[in-house]
Amino acid sequence: MLPTVPAAPLLPAQPAGDTSEAAAARAAMVARLEESGALGPGPVREALLALPRQILMPQAYVRRSAPDETPPRWDLLDLSRPADREELLERLHSGDSVSIQHDGEPILGRVPRPCRGGVMTAMSSTMSLTADLLQQLDLRPGHRVLDVGTGAGVTAAAACFMCGDEGVVTLDIDPHVTAAARERLSALGYRPATVTGDGTTEWAAAGPYDRIFVSFAVRHVPHILVEQLAPGGRALMTLGTSSPSWPGLAVIERRRDGRVEARLRAVEFGHRAGSGFDRLFLSAAFRTEITTADGCTQRSPLAPPQDTARGMWLALDHLYPGLVRDFGAEDLTIGAPECRSWMRVRAVGHRRWDVTTSGPWDIWAEIQNVAGRWRAAGAPDVFRLHFDADGSQRATSPNGALTWQLSSDRTGDAR
Repeated sequence: MLPTVPAAPLLPAQPAGDTSEAAAARAAMVARLEESGALGPGPVREALLALPRQILMPQAYVRRSAPDETPPRWDLLDLSRPADREELLERLHSGDSVSIQHDGEPILGRVPRPCRGGVMTAMSSTMSLTADLLQQLDLRPGHRVLDVGTGAGVTAAAACFMCGDEGVVTLDIDPHVTAAARERLSALGYRPATVTGDGTTEWAAAGPYDRIFVSFAVRHVPHILVEQLAPGGRALMTLGTSSPSWPGLAVIERRRDGRVEARLRAVEFGHRAGSGFDRLFLSAAFRTEITTADGCTQRSPLAPPQDTARGMWLALDHLYPGLVRDFGAEDLTIGAPECRSWMRVRAVGHRRWDVTTSGPWDIWAEIQNVAGRWRAAGAPDVFRLHFDADGSQRATSPNGALTWQLSSDRTGDAR
């Protein structure tokens, strides 16, 4: 049984800078999350209802260019400008991710302006993902929390609301991000430890922690974070490969006796890659090639795996890394950008599919190979994670029939 601790301090009924207009937008956002099933009753719901997002994100970027237009164009909206206010509040409460930093720039004191080219380097995640993970963290008053990847400070603010700010540490590799979060969290009345550093390799202060949350994708579970889990503690993070298509959620728990148990769950959505983590994408030209070019077409009685067979797709991603799916295509479409191989599958009748392939990699054969192995392993969507004594990490199906090595490179370990 958890010890009795004082309730976490709540935000004031209406913090300075909050308005009825923003509160109404917030309530509508929470209602949509509830309707979609991403959010249930409880402290996370109360935290999201109370958190004035516009104080954490008084400026945000909106893209003005088409998805494939280069160089991309953005405008920086500013809450203090009347002409921007309605669009910014709509953006902040849309539920979509919100970009807050361009090319590693200073965040505080920016003058709103359009920009071209470059990349967005800090953002707030989609609200459905954030709400789901916060609920899985099961934050309680008095918990010590490490939030790795501060971003806009939404997770840190929610942790302060639910746990009290005394035990919350939020950490980001970018000093501009931490400086902005420190100032804006303070404006909400919260003063967690806001630290600049790399939480996956070097941060060891202030632990152990009851809860650890990583807000970007990593290739391995960082050993230093496992070491900092307190007995009864839990850590959540997205595990990914070079492909953004099929993420997995790692759930690491330290039992009361000190044993560590971990699992990897195939999920539909995950966090984006962190700093220094290169991802593969299908360019507009490559997508057009896949859609229009001729290839070798065969008629197959084998159905492609369903989108809901997430455990199979997760296994494929790790056993044969380098594949990227075009989720915007009408038919199942997958490409390998590095070797220009591709595949598209189209239903042409009852239990008949036309499979068109091109390039040196027979992607369809690999999919059917992994699908067969996955079914033989019991069609799992959750795999055990093993941390071996030599520092390597493995994922295995519950019956041990399907396994792969987590790799920091792109070669994988198919077996």
